[in-house]
Amino acid sequence: MDAIELLKHDHRMVEQLFRDYRAAASARQRRAVVETLVRELSKHAALEELMVYPLAKKVLADGQQEIDEHLAEHMGVKKTLLALDKLPSGGSGSTYPDGFEGGEGDAQVMERTTALMTELQQEIEEHVAEEEGRMLPRLRAALDQQALDELGRELEKAKQTAPTRPHPGAPDQPPGLAMAAPVAAVYDRLRDRLQGRPRT
Repeated sequence: MDAIELLKHDHRMVEQLFRDYRAAASARQRRAVVETLVRELSKHAALEELMVYPLAKKVLADGQQEIDEHLAEHMGVKKTLLALDKLPSGGSGSTYPDGFEGGEGDAQVMERTTALMTELQQEIEEHVAEEEGRMLPRLRAALDQQALDELGRELEKAKQTAPTRPHPGAPDQPPGLAMAAPVAAVYDRLRDRLQGRPRT
């Protein structure tokens, strides 16, 4: 896939995850979807910020202004992802093997999770509409197919080592991002391993 096809594929995958959340039969399944969303959106945002947005700034006529808007949207998404990531997967801050099992605290966590997922879906829908409606078509027009193919290969490769958690306090533009992202990725993957989270 070229870079634009890859980014759109990520968008479609995230849309499916929102549908999976609504269709989940248990709290445990919903939590698994939340964890997948946190991981996939964190990787996607980091790669856009590190590899796609700097290029778009250079090749699009008003690239700086457009990318600044996208970075502001990313910040909102990262804050929502962080709030979701910090929620306990069981009541009273505990993790239960079967997810949320009774108790008033469990109901509050589920309500908060659903509210954050609704907020996140709205943020993502707006961001995707802006990217796919304006930036990505303009990027395709500005770059030749060889450049898009090469960027797609680099994005696919970089996904394997991208941060898996949101880091709203980290730099979102080079050169700071280029130094912070690898450190965040190592830290995230270590945390994922220690917490028994799925790794991809």
